[in-house]
This record gives sequence, structure tokens and C-alpha cells, in this order.
Amino acid sequence: MRIIPIASGKGGVGKSMVAANLGVAFAQAGQRVVLADLDLGASNLHLVLGHQSPKNGIGVWLNDTKSDFNEVIADTDIRGLRFIPGDTEIPGTANLKAFQLKALVKRFMALKDDTDILVLDLGAGTHQSILDFFLLSGQGIVVSAPAVTAVLNAYVFLKNTVFRLMFTSFGKGSKARTYLEQARKDGSGPQKLYIPKLLPEIKKIDAPSYEKFMARIANLHPRLIMNMIDAPKDADVAMKIRRSCEEYLDLKIEHLGVIYRDNIQDTALSSRLPVVLYKPNSILSQAVYRIADKILSTDQEDTFLNEKEIEESFQEAGMEAEIDFESKVDYVEDLLHSGALSQGDLVETVKSQQIELAKIRKENNFLKFKLSKAMAKGYKP
Repeated sequence: MRIIPIASGKGGVGKSMVAANLGVAFAQAGQRVVLADLDLGASNLHLVLGHQSPKNGIGVWLNDTKSDFNEVIADTDIRGLRFIPGDTEIPGTANLKAFQLKALVKRFMALKDDTDILVLDLGAGTHQSILDFFLLSGQGIVVSAPAVTAVLNAYVFLKNTVFRLMFTSFGKGSKARTYLEQARKDGSGPQKLYIPKLLPEIKKIDAPSYEKFMARIANLHPRLIMNMIDAPKDADVAMKIRRSCEEYLDLKIEHLGVIYRDNIQDTALSSRLPVVLYKPNSILSQAVYRIADKILSTDQEDTFLNEKEIEESFQEAGMEAEIDFESKVDYVEDLLHSGALSQGDLVETVKSQQIELAKIRKENNFLKFKLSKAMAKGYKP
């Protein structure tokens, strides 16, 4: 069974849209799929999937982990796709206790006999349980958007993932664990602790812990999806995440592709249908299918990518951004010529884009202000 955790460092980047539609695409390709909503406390995946409001979800089961887990697994109208709802009504489900996490992982693993792919729609942020679910697979997906805050949070998520892997690799009381905890107490914090600087010292003081961590991180190969882009240049933002991961985390990431922003997603949502079912030929849907094909064409056991393959994945994503943009422009021109899109509609579209650009400029200015303030205090990266 292939496990595909889908995360984001920030809410509002379309993570649940990606998870739901990839689940449908996998099922349409003949895979037996289970889609689980683990955005506990803010569960809304059933809305994107077009599934009726669930009576029982994971939250109900977590209050009685000895009950039958099959009761929270629901069939859908889509052949080959089953759904595990989350919960928004039960307090505390966003913060799982250790025994609950362990019990839930055990139930997930028990699905392997009749499941080919388990898609986990994780909550936004870097809570410990979210990181642990992400680490169930070496090929988890991080969804980001071109906005500065989204890119920053995607990197922070990956950084916390690496430090979580490091922390769990070092046994309690080990020299490596003591060194790491002391470094954090000294005020370095995860935001200033860089893997390439830490590892030589850890290797020196605790070789067994170092070897254990290196063996585990060798199997960690996260994948990136850049969602909600408006122009080909937005795809270039992914390079910032890549460079930061390589320089500060010594971590290689693969680019799965880009998805353009499209208001058709809102229409599909109001129609209670995943967009790949509502309009399968749309640019958004075709991008989802393209990403699904890439995932299915990869051997789940073959997680290692060399530098050339990683570089090619980023180049391919850039080319796809150009091609999809041309298709998007052609589509708008066809609508204008046919009369299906009026000039008023086009004006409203431009206005909405200007509003979005204004928001991004504000985010940029805010981050520049914080950076200049930090530099004035003598901060050195």
C-alpha cells in the first residue's frame, strides 16, 4: 500500500482540493483508494469531495479506539474510492495523544490488504502529530502557493519535519538528544539551527545516533506542488524552497508540477463535485491528472532521485507552466469570441487579480520590514 500524506505549512493554499482530486484521479486509474481527512478540528474534505456531511468521523473513533474502525470508512459514488471523514465537532481532535496517534496509524496500516493508495489530507501547520503522519511516507507532498508567506511556511514545514525526524532518531538521554535540546535552549531555535552545521558535531559526539538519523533521512524525499499560480513566473518561486532546503536542511525535494488558479474550483465546490469530475478537460483538472500520472509512474520503492532527475523535475514544471498559460489565454480568447465571456466578466477578472497582487505586495512589504528590523539588530542568517 502506497501512503501519500499531503501537507502545507499554511492554510488556504488548496491542499484539500489537491488531496480530494488526486484521490479521484487515482481511483479513475483503477487504484483502490482510501482518502482520509486528518485536518482534525477543521475538517472540510467532504465538501470538496462532494460527500454528504458525515455522521461519524475519526474524532468519534478516537474517543473509543477499541471500537470498529470500519464504521468510519464510508463508500463514495466514485468507484474504487473510500473516504474517512474527520471531525469538527469534537474538541481536542486536532491535538492527538500519543496512544491515539499510535492506534490510528495501526488502523491505517491494517488497510493494506484491500487498499492500493492511502491519501492523507493533513492539517495546516507543524503540530507534532501532523509531522508524524507526514513521516509515514518518504514521498509526502507539500502544497504551496506563490505568495511569500505560503512559500516561507512550506519551507518551515519541511524544516520542522527534518528536525522531528532528527529528534525521534536520537534516543532519550543520548548525547545527540542532549546536544540538540541544549542548542534549542541556548536560543538558537529551529529557525537558526542548520542541519549541515549540526551534523558534524553530532557525528563527533554520538556516532550511533548520527548513523540512525542518516539512514532515516536517506529515505525522505518530499515532493512539491505549486498551486494557485497566475502566470509562468510564479512557478519560479519553487526554486526558493528548493535552494533553502538544500542549503539549510541538506534535503532534496522533487517538483511534481504546477496548478493554475481557476474560479471553476468554486463552481465545482458549490455543485458538490470534485473539479476533475465537474470539468475534466479544464486546465486545472488536466494539471491534477498530470501530477497523478507522475506519482503512479514512480515505483514507490524507488525513492532516490539524483541531482539530474531533481533538476529535470523543476525544468519540466517550468515548461508545464508555460504550456498551461498559453492554453489558458487561448481559452479566454475563445470565450470572448464566442460571447460566453463578456468584457464585463473580463474586467471583473482583472480586478480580482489586481486585488490578489495588492495582497501579495503587502505581504512582501511586511516581510521586508521584519527583515530590515532584524538586520538592524545585528541578526546574521
